[in-house]
Amino acid sequence: MVYKNQALKKYTDDLAARLPAPGGGSCAALSACLGTCLISMVVEFTLGKQKYAKYYDRLTLILTQSEKLRRQLLDLVDLDVEAFKSKNIKKCLNVPLKTLELCVAAIRLCPDLIKMGNSHLLSDVAVAAILIEAGFSSAYFNVIINLKYMKDQNLTKKLRARIRRNSKTVLRIRQQTEAKIGDIIAG
Repeated sequence: MVYKNQALKKYTDDLAARLPAPGGGSCAALSACLGTCLISMVVEFTLGKQKYAKYYDRLTLILTQSEKLRRQLLDLVDLDVEAFKSKNIKKCLNVPLKTLELCVAAIRLCPDLIKMGNSHLLSDVAVAAILIEAGFSSAYFNVIINLKYMKDQNLTKKLRARIRRNSKTVLRIRQQTEAKIGDIIAG
């Protein structure tokens, strides 16, 4: 099943059903994808506004990056389903690992939008960061559960250390983004 070419209802119906997949890994990628879509939306609404013209180059770069990440994350929604059905532990591990990596890249785009993005869309930037962090956290649990089946303990140890570092980065960026936007919105 290729969900990216189906109606959202089909995905949510299958997710809610007694089916082995889609599941949490696919949801992780979708959550991060939705957050990345919001980044693109904010930039699209910002470009062309005179007030933000001085940020044009950076905004177009953010848009290019967010669109690439969005497409990759959407692909992972389906790749996770395929990996789960394959029952191949490496495939089941690689998809959420890739989701983690893309989440780190995506959330790093949020802080610039606090200053450079359309100020009427600050809440969307906060929601983007929250959804991306949710995607990261969800993928994290999918990695951890699969790591216990890995025979290479050295690799497992390295992956756990890398994930912990990235987890701290994602949490810090989400908290800072949310706090700054909260302060601005509250006045």
